[in-house]
Amino acid sequence: MEAFERARLDSFFGQTAREFACDPAPASFLITHLLPERPSFVRAVAQATRLRAVLPKPKSITRDAYREVVAAFDCDDLSRDLFATGDNALAYLESRAGGEDVILLDVGGYFAPALTEICERFSGRILGIVEDTENGHRRYADLPKLPCPVVSVARSPLKDPEDFLVGQSVVFSTEALLRSRGDILHGRRALVLGFGKLGSSIARLLHAKGVHVTVYDIDPVRRTQALSQGFAVATDREAALGQAGLVLCATGTLSLRGEDFGLLRNGAYIATVTSSEDELDLEHLPDVYHCEPSGEHVTRYETTGHYWYLLNQGNAVNFLHGASVGPFIFLVQSEIIAAAQMLSRGGLDAVMHEVSPADRATIAATWLRYYNK
Repeated sequence: MEAFERARLDSFFGQTAREFACDPAPASFLITHLLPERPSFVRAVAQATRLRAVLPKPKSITRDAYREVVAAFDCDDLSRDLFATGDNALAYLESRAGGEDVILLDVGGYFAPALTEICERFSGRILGIVEDTENGHRRYADLPKLPCPVVSVARSPLKDPEDFLVGQSVVFSTEALLRSRGDILHGRRALVLGFGKLGSSIARLLHAKGVHVTVYDIDPVRRTQALSQGFAVATDREAALGQAGLVLCATGTLSLRGEDFGLLRNGAYIATVTSSEDELDLEHLPDVYHCEPSGEHVTRYETTGHYWYLLNQGNAVNFLHGASVGPFIFLVQSEIIAAAQMLSRGGLDAVMHEVSPADRATIAATWLRYYNK
């Protein structure tokens, strides 16, 4: 990033932090990808709240961004185990922000398993959660009863540009890995699992490249949407897996179980849009398959008479090439800060919430002043 680009970004986030500053400022914990542009967002969170720790998602950390953030803020290792139980989660939160009002800024529902115990036993107050992803949105929505407010930006219209461009980056990275092995997309049947915002973007972009695309989604409404947009829609998921030369997993939840891998046709490629622990059940595959590298970021799985390829070890394939979506990501990050301000004001019921249209309009107008050049 050029110096003038960094200055513009810092100015934009400074404006956002002032617009949505929390008063009084609660403590915050920030789970985030540490991509090259992310330090500006982290600094904005620290301006709007009292940032107690940054927890970088372990499979999306760039070295320079990490160095910049860790030089200014406390950074802790993130894993699902850290918040898997109330005891673990409480010990961590108490060590960083005991007795304080706290907002948890999440990407992927990490706090969901222990949230009820955290809210009941924490020495301070959990004011609420801000969730960025569809996967995390579902994790909180599926809890029997929310113990605190959750403000989700996962379904915000300000996220639509990001979702479309993430789809582009997934297709780009998938094609790049195939080409690194002397293979190409053309001539392969692609199966897209999930026809939400990401899946639909991926399907359209593959179709534009001349790839025959079949879609499967558990939601019949989405299947009708896919059909209306000209895609083949699988009625038999297992048969579709056996016919596809490329399977792109975009459900935001478990796409392929252990028994599904045996259905894959020989030479098929598997790619995902999120972490392997969310999309793929890989735990017991070493008991059945021998796996070995087959080029950079490509793993070949083989058993008697059967083989297939896994891209980026089942993690989000687009992070191999920076996962850049340009300045549109700053819209979503600004909405996260606006959501934190909502929670800091209090008065929200313990249900799912969204940022107001008025705040979204403010964010969009500010962004346009900086980036509609």
